[in-house]
Amino acid sequence: MTMVQALNAAMDVMLTRSGDVVVLGEDVGYFGGVFRCTDGLQRKHGRDRVFDTPITEAGIMGIAVGMAAYGLRPVAEMQFADYIYPACDQLISEAARLRYRSGGEFTAPVTVRAPYGGGIFGGQTHSQSPEAIFTHVAGLKTVIPSTPYDAKGLLISAIEDDDPVMFFEPKRLYNGPFEGYHDRPVVPWAKHPASEVPDGHYAIPLGKAATVRSGTAVTILAYGTMVHVALAAARDAQVDAEILDLRTLVPVDIEAIEASVRKTGRCVIVHEATRTGGFGAELSALVQEHCFHHLEAPIERVTGWDTPYPHAFEWEYFPGPARIAEALRRVMEE
Repeated sequence: MTMVQALNAAMDVMLTRSGDVVVLGEDVGYFGGVFRCTDGLQRKHGRDRVFDTPITEAGIMGIAVGMAAYGLRPVAEMQFADYIYPACDQLISEAARLRYRSGGEFTAPVTVRAPYGGGIFGGQTHSQSPEAIFTHVAGLKTVIPSTPYDAKGLLISAIEDDDPVMFFEPKRLYNGPFEGYHDRPVVPWAKHPASEVPDGHYAIPLGKAATVRSGTAVTILAYGTMVHVALAAARDAQVDAEILDLRTLVPVDIEAIEASVRKTGRCVIVHEATRTGGFGAELSALVQEHCFHHLEAPIERVTGWDTPYPHAFEWEYFPGPARIAEALRRVMEE
């Protein structure tokens, strides 16, 4: 499967298993979503279960919170993560707080799907990576898959979770893995082992990182598209790097991070979002707090720049394999 097909399969499985699951968003029904992630779901499950909404992110989120409070499990799609900001009051002030403010009487099992990230020449309004904003909010969980296999298993876990989950989908990975070389042919998921996606139900627990490459010289912490870019960078730099795909930012798998950094003594953190206040800063603090006496060199961060995502300078902004390889060489020289 491609990641699009895997996400579609996850929603299909959950719509079939439970009448409480509904899918809503702009163009998710008849059209099947701008990226086709919900294609065919309305035809199979009906217009009451998979339905289009007006173009109002605040309305989508408000409807989802109300549905969740009454016992449903809504899967709300934000057509692009860049458009999620009007929904933040409903998401942060209502969904994330509902269990706490009601003393556990109500929960908000809402899954918010949002395509995010660059690499598609989407410019400043279709390429943002706002995940760090939501990791700051108590009561929200934040999940980012990097492969079709993980996408299906993690989305099923997100829908089954009794708390609200932000599910960011790297749109540059929808139809194939991307190593960051924009001038090379596109590789389809069919040639990647993680495109083997089981039929039916399976769940990947939230809060568990995956070691996608074992190594002893340096730990690379990454998620989403950057997992594949980090693999290319380690190969090109000929560095024996251990690469952790975090998969879930909140809750983060601090045990896996700590075990890896204690083994390697070095750490490079990679994400596409802007540097200042990015989730890499939190990861750097966690590594310093938990592994200070094991570090042989300062922690390196490779990120986007502190600017809006530029259309004309897409690949100067994008943290490609060359920039990550440079960081790997610097940390190895310490």
